[in-house]
Amino acid sequence: QVQLVESGGGSVQAGGSLRLSCAASGRTFSTRAMGWFLQALGKEREFVAAISWTGTSSFYADSVEGRFTISRDNAQNTVYLQMNSLKPEDTAVYYCGASVPYYYTPARFSANYWGQGTQVTVSS
Repeated sequence: QVQLVESGGGSVQAGGSLRLSCAASGRTFSTRAMGWFLQALGKEREFVAAISWTGTSSFYADSVEGRFTISRDNAQNTVYLQMNSLKPEDTAVYYCGASVPYYYTPARFSANYWGQGTQVTVSS
């Protein structure tokens, strides 16, 4: 069982930055690839970024490539999403997800555990 808690969301003007954090419980964090997803109001959840369990490999959606950076600290059981050059279309609830242990397919990342989400609002 993995429990995930996101934090760091908020309101920011276009061009600004936010850093999201996702703290994980349990002893298996360092064996799990992690990902971030977003869900805008009235839309389906969509992939943002993923990172391997070692942190040596990452993958991004085209819409955020070059603006967002995913990272992790296995000693702190935490994954981060640094979001720069934010746009109004980035407005959404952001969720982190954890995969099964020792499994990472960057372009088809899927999560077995989800956090409760954190709201990001970008105004123009």
